[in-house]
Formats: sequence, structure tokens, C-alpha cells
Amino acid sequence: MLIFTIMAVLIGGFILFMIIRGFLTWSSNNASPIQNLVCKVVAKRMQVSGGSGDSSSNTSYYATFEFEDRRRLELRVGRDQFGYIVEGDEGILTYQGTRFKGFSRQLSFQT
Repeated sequence: MLIFTIMAVLIGGFILFMIIRGFLTWSSNNASPIQNLVCKVVAKRMQVSGGSGDSSSNTSYYATFEFEDRRRLELRVGRDQFGYIVEGDEGILTYQGTRFKGFSRQLSFQT
């Protein structure tokens, strides 16, 4: 009986920890200024989790941006934006804390 109580407390504590951590990240992002910076897309990746047996999988999409000062930032992007972002693209990244807001590619036409 004691083992079930300990497991319930551990699981409840973990869930509470995740809720608090999510709230703190959300709050920190909201307090951060919206940034618009010139950058280059240097990498893209997908992370698939779950999907074993009869369970469904979840895919997260990420892009890494390099700024003019050589600093890099990896942000989680939506599936629809992920398809439009290409490694090597240069443009303006809009983000707030760790929250991706958008990327506007600067088009250069060669003659």
C-alpha cells in the first residue's frame, strides 16, 4: 500500500512540476520583447516522439537561425512554416523569448 502512495505522490509531483515549468516559460516569453533580426537559416530538424504499438506519434519541427554576430538560436516552428523555411535562406526572424513568430525571406533575384 505504501508503494502505491509513493508512486501517486511522485506522479502528482511530476505533473505539478511540468505545469509550473510551462507557466514560467509562457510568462517569460510574454515578458520578453518582440525581436526582428536579420539572420540566416542554418539547419532544420524534426523530432518524432511516441508511435510505438497502437499509439500515435507526435512530430515537433525546429529551425536554427544564425545572426550577423554568429550567435545561433533554435526555435520550435509550426508544421506549416517548416515547409516554407529552407536551409540557406536569409531574412528577418521575428521571435519573442523562445517563441517563433515568423520568418520573412529576403528574395534576391539573379540576372
